[in-house]
Amino acid sequence: MFFGRRCARIPCRMEKAGAFLLPPRRRSARLCRMSNLFDTDTPSNLTEYSVSELSGSIKRTVETAFDQVRVRGEISGYRGPHSSGHAYFSLKDDRARIDAVIWKGTMSRLKVRPEEGMEVIATGKVTTFPGSSKYQIVIESLEPAGAGALMALLEERRRKLAAEGLFDADRKRPLPFLPRVIGVVTSPTGAVIRDILHRISDRFPVHVVVWPVKVQGEGSGNEVANAIRGFNAMTPDGSIPRPDVLIVARGGGSLEDLWSFNDEVVVRAAAESAIPLISAVGHETDWTLIDHAADVRAPTPTGAAEMAVPVKAELQAQVSSLAARLQGTTSRHMDRRRQEVRSLVRALPSLDQLLALPRRRFDEAAAGLGRGLSMTALNKRRSFERVAAHLRPDMLSVRIAERRQRLNDRLQRIERFVERRTDDARARLRRADAVLGLVPARLQSQTARFAERLANLMRHADTALAHRLARMRADTQAQNRVLESLSYKNVLQRGYAVIRDAEDRPLSRATAVGPHEAISIQFADGRVSAVTGETTPAETAPKKRAPKQKTEPPKQGSLF
Repeated sequence: MFFGRRCARIPCRMEKAGAFLLPPRRRSARLCRMSNLFDTDTPSNLTEYSVSELSGSIKRTVETAFDQVRVRGEISGYRGPHSSGHAYFSLKDDRARIDAVIWKGTMSRLKVRPEEGMEVIATGKVTTFPGSSKYQIVIESLEPAGAGALMALLEERRRKLAAEGLFDADRKRPLPFLPRVIGVVTSPTGAVIRDILHRISDRFPVHVVVWPVKVQGEGSGNEVANAIRGFNAMTPDGSIPRPDVLIVARGGGSLEDLWSFNDEVVVRAAAESAIPLISAVGHETDWTLIDHAADVRAPTPTGAAEMAVPVKAELQAQVSSLAARLQGTTSRHMDRRRQEVRSLVRALPSLDQLLALPRRRFDEAAAGLGRGLSMTALNKRRSFERVAAHLRPDMLSVRIAERRQRLNDRLQRIERFVERRTDDARARLRRADAVLGLVPARLQSQTARFAERLANLMRHADTALAHRLARMRADTQAQNRVLESLSYKNVLQRGYAVIRDAEDRPLSRATAVGPHEAISIQFADGRVSAVTGETTPAETAPKKRAPKQKTEPPKQGSLF
């Protein structure tokens, strides 16, 4: 009964958390006595529990004893929220570890998101999980274990991203001088967007596109990163114009409030942005990792608006000043050029001086043109007479006779050659016929082919001879026409005459004929005999040509 009463009181002892405090030796002895009791066949009065009842009793005992606890430890095994929205990880120190869970509703209210290796202080209650006989802490709030731990985590993340080159100065792009569209990533309900819009409208009103996001709490980092990537994914010709510059803005706050802008996904989105990005998170003394990745950091959201657009009034004043300076410079430049042109005009020669030398060369060329034409005609006439002196009818007759004789010789040689070849072929045929006694069919066919070929050659020879004779006849007729065109008889047809002496030699000089000599005068239609009379010195002396009157060339009018 003693052991029975002690065993029946085990749940009560477990509820008081004292059953597990016995020394190991005493706990082993008691378990042995209990096992001996269970092994006996004697009936027992112990209360019988199911596994579920026992697990539920343990769960109630643990939750009652540890209803609200604060545990300090390092986050281990964190892989982000589950698909259900819950987060499962462990808290550990140098000697022990405990499983932890954050439900979906609690995760959205946390100011600081859990991260691997972060030292935190978790507030919640300890409970058990009957399905695997484990105990765990259900976290209701989470805060970093001091600002130093959070800053250490921030510094470690900064060194990691800097090592990847996301903060390099050569990656930063200059801001456009006058953007047409400005994209703003911020909360639509805060004072930040009103300050930015008011400052832009005062300085230089442009089109502003706002992408509303959460700037604090669970999921705010992902919303900011998605907004930056969404602006970059826009097309210039889309329904919503693509911004020329981006402003990521948020008001001031604590390190925990600004922690979303230290997320790695936000920093990478800012570094990958193809649109120049201005970071305006917090006050001037607040620094986040997006400030290092952005192209320009603004101390405040209002300062970001001032960096994005210039002052319109200042631009107008500057343009007016530049226009006045340009007009004055243009006037002075034109006056200086006009003075230079006047100086050059005074140094240039007059029009008469420029045209004097070309006009003189033109007059000299015009004066020598007539003489040159006369000399050229005279030279051509003399060369024609020299060539005509060598062309005589007897020379052409001799050449024609030679060509005819040569042609006849060739024809005779061709005939003799053909006859000789024919005789040779016949002799070979006779010898072959005498040797063989009969002419084979093959030899007869060859003979027929040779005879046909010989007949073709004879026809071709006749055709070639006829063509050659026709061509030579045409050449002879052409030469006869040239001879007739050069013959002196054509000159006689125009009224001239040829005077010959008694020996029938043509006379070309009057001094070659003496008085009372017989001469013959040949006209176009015949000859007439005559006797020369007395010649007088005046008649015999050659007449001098009358000097040509020099005619002045016509004056040319002015070209100007």
